[in-house]
Amino acid sequence: MPLVLVSSPRFVDHVTPAGHPERPERAETLEAVAARFSETGGTVLEPRSATDEDLMRVHTREHIAGIVGRRGRASMIDEDTFTSPDSDDIARLAAGAVLTAVDHVLDGPAGSRALALVRPPGHHAEANRAMGFCLYNSIAVGAAYARSRGLSRVAIVDYDVHHGNGTEAMFYEDPTVLFVSSHQYPFWPGSGAASETGRGAGEGFTLNVPLTMGDRDDVVERTYAEAVLPRLREFKPQLLMISAGFDAHEQDPLGQLRMSTAGFGRLTSALLGVADEVCEGRVVLVTEGGYDLKALSDSLDAVIEVLS
Repeated sequence: MPLVLVSSPRFVDHVTPAGHPERPERAETLEAVAARFSETGGTVLEPRSATDEDLMRVHTREHIAGIVGRRGRASMIDEDTFTSPDSDDIARLAAGAVLTAVDHVLDGPAGSRALALVRPPGHHAEANRAMGFCLYNSIAVGAAYARSRGLSRVAIVDYDVHHGNGTEAMFYEDPTVLFVSSHQYPFWPGSGAASETGRGAGEGFTLNVPLTMGDRDDVVERTYAEAVLPRLREFKPQLLMISAGFDAHEQDPLGQLRMSTAGFGRLTSALLGVADEVCEGRVVLVTEGGYDLKALSDSLDAVIEVLS
């Protein structure tokens, strides 16, 4: 299967305060993963930058202007979310990496796959609000772009330890995007109850899978086999997108789920199996959280192994 990574050394240039978990060293870890992939003959693409037009498919003009207005200086948006002088550029590069990945997968042969190695993460950013370390919602920008390219059904599966509240909100009334999130519950940001299933035309196109503190691989994999994979088969997306956050790892300092490195590999493999059945294997993965650097690196290697 043709797999590419999309990565940039510039992701280190989004700077957060000392001691912040979403730190530039995460970018160095992503770059090291990309370098290993390249050294074994893999293709690593440079991302393009997301334009205002790209961002406005899911974000308000006012939100974009607010981030642009912070260029050239350090600022605090909320107690978790910060910008540095280059953060608008870097967040646009993160969203643009997903656009580059979508283009590769849609323009390539059946079975094309892409993994965007980006920071800052994106899935908490709402249409009009940055939050939870996230400035622009990269995977949502990518899903809306895929729709603009003519796809009528896109699925997003988010296995980050935190609920993907921003992605959910953006597509909550949209039946063309199936959003699935498995996450520790109750937990920050407080959303993601099983009763949140969509609204209006989007009713039934949001699936939340709350997990309990301490849940391990067996519980997560069984839950996916019983609830998530059948819903994906039923929806039959033309593209599967995965918010690949690794903070559900047992070593992660922020979450209390207990997934293993091998568990992330198996979980991703199960999702790829459904993609092979329903959308010719077309899959785009986007990094989200993951704050233990070794667990992040090892989990990405495991995922790349199954993608390859």
